[in-house]
Amino acid sequence: MLKRIERRALAEGVAVCDDPLLDRIYRSRGIATVQHLNYALKFMLPPSLLSHLERATKLLIEAYQQQKNIVIVGDFDADGATSIALTVLALRQLGFQSVDYLVPDRFEQGYGLSVSVAQQALQKQAELVITVDNGVSSLEGIDYLKQHQVQVIVTDHHLPGERLPNADVIVNPNLRDCGFPSKYLAGVGVAFYLMVALRAAFREHNLFADRAEPNFAELLDLVALGTVADVVPLDYNNRILVSQGLARIRAEHCHCGIRALIEVANLDITQLVASNLGFSIAPRLNAAGRIDNMSLGVELLLAETMEQARALALELDTLNQTRKEIETSMKQEALHFLRELKSTYQQDTFAIALYQPDWHQGVLGILAARMKDQFHRPTVVFAQEEQGILRGSARSIEGLHIRDLLEYIHSQHPEIIIKFGGHAMAAGLSINEAYFPKFQQLFNQYAKAWLDEKALQGVIYTDGELNSQEMNVATAEKLQFAGPWGQHFPEPQFDGEFRILQQRIVGEKHLKMLVEPLAGGNMFDAIQFNADTRLYPDLSIKSARMVYHLAVNEYRGNRQVQLLVNYIEALG
Repeated sequence: MLKRIERRALAEGVAVCDDPLLDRIYRSRGIATVQHLNYALKFMLPPSLLSHLERATKLLIEAYQQQKNIVIVGDFDADGATSIALTVLALRQLGFQSVDYLVPDRFEQGYGLSVSVAQQALQKQAELVITVDNGVSSLEGIDYLKQHQVQVIVTDHHLPGERLPNADVIVNPNLRDCGFPSKYLAGVGVAFYLMVALRAAFREHNLFADRAEPNFAELLDLVALGTVADVVPLDYNNRILVSQGLARIRAEHCHCGIRALIEVANLDITQLVASNLGFSIAPRLNAAGRIDNMSLGVELLLAETMEQARALALELDTLNQTRKEIETSMKQEALHFLRELKSTYQQDTFAIALYQPDWHQGVLGILAARMKDQFHRPTVVFAQEEQGILRGSARSIEGLHIRDLLEYIHSQHPEIIIKFGGHAMAAGLSINEAYFPKFQQLFNQYAKAWLDEKALQGVIYTDGELNSQEMNVATAEKLQFAGPWGQHFPEPQFDGEFRILQQRIVGEKHLKMLVEPLAGGNMFDAIQFNADTRLYPDLSIKSARMVYHLAVNEYRGNRQVQLLVNYIEALG
């Protein structure tokens, strides 16, 4: 699909950085003051701003004094796994004697604290249940626990529905009565804030009189991984958390499990950046929840020795390879469906909904994201959850709040959607199988009504051109560590016109090129990963406008600039 290239607008105001290139990049991302480039931990938003923390810490102090059995219930993704690990570790460091955890089975129990998960918690003799990265929509499961006199603390970051669960306390920056300035904390961020507040409450109750306080900065590697993995916007507060976590990892002060994942991904721990967490570490951790059970991932993060961690990391790496194979097969099937239905999926297609009964539930979200990226349309992908019930994963584009759209469909046609939840850009849902054709039609119909047609053309935003003096290893390294880059604070990418001197496919699907700027300058290696091999190599293309990241390629000790190409548009 042909996309439109636009250069980011530069915010008005004074320079925020002495380096002209970085100043341009920062100001185009809304940085207005030098303060917002200072990622010292002291600038983190104080826990006192997060509503209901005082009530939650009071319950936890009582649980500590009575040594209640605590069960943590998390989600089966990387944010959920890091949230569980962080909470278990923090509570144990504080001196809680009985702390256990549960991860719902994606395939048997689905998302959240359901009644069946609540029953499991009771089997573990839970007296207090803490949800992490879920719970704000777990009405029935929490009711079940309350009927059995179990206390419940919900910590979550997902958008609440009209009705809140009957928990003893809910900590969520997105509650309507919560004035916390950052609405983008990941689940692991909320859990971290609760543990920091709990440590302060321990201090106030003089519970550290005969022992040292735990250093919860040691948990920031988990916060960084979960935050980046959940693709939440990196506002200033989240950038502080991620930056601090990355600094600990690069200094090799991280948990054995994270170090083992870095090893199995063959990365240099001292050079790790946020994109490595997002594209190399998180997928391996997520593979546990997608293909098997996320308890494997949690055990990795809780591992106390490198021997144990390495064994689990290798197991996760194998699962991730399986996940890739399943995903590739599902994507090929999905593309085949769309080619068969191309008369339907053309000009009047504003949203895509696909269903195949034997698709793997654990890979639906990735497939929906891939299809959304390829066709730049809101996409929902379904597989069979059980007889008569389909489970779907939805991904959206800028301009369409996917959870709000699902809520609207549900309000107008309550018989179709059984349950749903999520965010602006990603959501999950279950529907009655018999209503899939109706859902498919309504999803497209309402998306058409809600979307501006301009939103359907993919736009690639760039930071302009680099001159020949800037295209060097020093610039690439400077950009790499000028982040952390991520959602809503994107890694710098540039556009330019190049002559293509060589092009060939390597590694089955990567387009390797030798290019030189049309305006003159040095030749550069360039590579486009996962190129469409039906289109490339194309020796008729002699010159093209390219959008790229500037990177460093190291081979046998030789370090050279390499262009990581995201988009190619042939010049006439």
